[in-house]
Amino acid sequence: MRITITQGPFLPVPPLLGGAVEKVWFALGKEFARRGHDVTHVSRAHPSLPRREIIDGVRHLRVSGFTATPSPARRMPRDLWYGLRVLPHLPPADILVTNSFWLPVLARARRSRGLVYAHVARYPRGQLKLYRRTILQTVSEPIRQAILAEDASAAARTRVIPYPLSAGYFAPSPAPGAANTLLYAGRVHPEKGIRLLIDAFARLPEALRASWRLRIIGPWETACGGGGEQHIGELRSAAAPVADRVEFTGRIFDEAALIAHYRAARVFVYPSLAERGETFGLAALEAMASGCAPVVSSLACFRDFIRPGENGLVFDHRGSDPAAALASALGAFLADDVSINKLRRSAWQSSRAYTLEKIATRFLDDFAMLAGGPGLRPAKPDAGLISAQQESAAP
Repeated sequence: MRITITQGPFLPVPPLLGGAVEKVWFALGKEFARRGHDVTHVSRAHPSLPRREIIDGVRHLRVSGFTATPSPARRMPRDLWYGLRVLPHLPPADILVTNSFWLPVLARARRSRGLVYAHVARYPRGQLKLYRRTILQTVSEPIRQAILAEDASAAARTRVIPYPLSAGYFAPSPAPGAANTLLYAGRVHPEKGIRLLIDAFARLPEALRASWRLRIIGPWETACGGGGEQHIGELRSAAAPVADRVEFTGRIFDEAALIAHYRAARVFVYPSLAERGETFGLAALEAMASGCAPVVSSLACFRDFIRPGENGLVFDHRGSDPAAALASALGAFLADDVSINKLRRSAWQSSRAYTLEKIATRFLDDFAMLAGGPGLRPAKPDAGLISAQQESAAP
């Protein structure tokens, strides 16, 4: 099968600057290629990456993009301009996967580029009227419901296939010697609830707090989706009374380094407040696979894989004092090693349903059904396919 994957205009692939969507599709593309499919991955150019290269059997093409911006008024025209740049680079394909806003509209005029398969990674914002003839794939049941609320006619075209986890995240078992660390990993932005996490940690009984550390990993820079200098300054000020127990590491985009932090912690806290911003909670699932017990806010997206009291804890972030609710949940939990270890093991076992191999199979089965049914066979490499060395050297 010929599969083209296209990313948006703001983050490169490999995910040098982070990005859950970029990380996931980078891994899926390699898995598709490993199974014999012809895969092209188009993404934003970056100064440290060649415009063309082959990585683990995937042909990468990179097109000039833009620096990320929090302004929708600036994002939309940049996405359109980027989509117009990408169009000439799209090879003939059976399936065209894209998470770009405009590309599903721009690319559908020429069927030879592939059946458009739109990865809807966020709550829809009115764009579905433009995608009336497009397959829609999202990552959780709440987003599927939001899609159908916007366009009830999309039911037959919509499927839920969750994010996968690469093999490196799966610890052999929850490490018995992991430190008493509460870990957060993700963007350092006001909508992620980090301020309430710090406040909750400060409210823990002093004796309990003295035996735990809070480590916060993630970018605060606006170019990486963070809240900027003012926000990180506010967080550091809030943490000042317990500064000896709180650590801000900054951004860590290296996957091996991030996994090492997951495995060194016992509890992962993801207190997001983003009612319309979180679609899946990939960081929480990564932490579960690495051996952490997850503690999350009561956003709907976590319900697909976290069962309260069984493989994780959920606190009410919508009440009048969410920091108190989180502190109460943590206070009882952190003092009980038996409960922590029980939830760590259960969370680790639950994560096994999200292996890259299992999720890739679901995508490929869907692609085959859409593009031609079971008779469609994995593509053989084209006779004229140039070598990785030639491709990397191409202008």
